[in-house]
Amino acid sequence: MIEVALSLQGPWAPETDWEALACRAVTAAINASPHEAWAAMAATVEISVRLTDDEEIRALNRDYRHKDQPTNVLSFPMIQPDLLDTVAANSDDGDVLLGDIALACGVCAAEAAERGIDMTAHTSHLIVHGTLHLLGYDHVDEAPAEAMEQIERDVLSALGLHDPYPINED
Repeated sequence: MIEVALSLQGPWAPETDWEALACRAVTAAINASPHEAWAAMAATVEISVRLTDDEEIRALNRDYRHKDQPTNVLSFPMIQPDLLDTVAANSDDGDVLLGDIALACGVCAAEAAERGIDMTAHTSHLIVHGTLHLLGYDHVDEAPAEAMEQIERDVLSALGLHDPYPINED
C-alpha cells in the first residue's frame, strides 16, 4: 500500500485537490518503476509531499544543497537506493518511510506559465520526478537521465498529461 502525507502552505490554489493529485502522481511513479510490487505489499510505503512557498524551498535548498535560491522540487530520500527492496521486504512494523518531497509554488507557477501548461499538470510532473529521485533515479549523467525521463514520459502519458521533455528540432 502507498500512503502520501500532504502538507500545504503558501499560495497553492485552495480549490485544487492537491492530496488526490499527489497520491495519483506518487502511485503512478512507483507503479512504473521496478518497485511496482510495493503497491500490493503488506508494508505501507509512505511519502511526505510538502507544497510550500519559494522562501521555504530556498532555505531548504540553501541548507541541504548549498544553493541559496529557490528551485521547483526537492527530494529527501530516507533509504539508500540499493537497500529499497530489502528494507520494504523486512520492515518490522509494516511501514517504510521512503522520503520527503517539497515543491515551491512560485517557481512551479512560473515554469508552468513559461511552458504554457496547467499548474496541476506541472505539479504532477514534479511530484513524479521527486518520487523517482526517492527511488534512486537521478539525472546527473546522460544514460540515467534518459532512463528517468522516459519513465516520466510514460507515467505522465498514463495520467493523460503532457510530455515534459519534448524534442525541439531547430
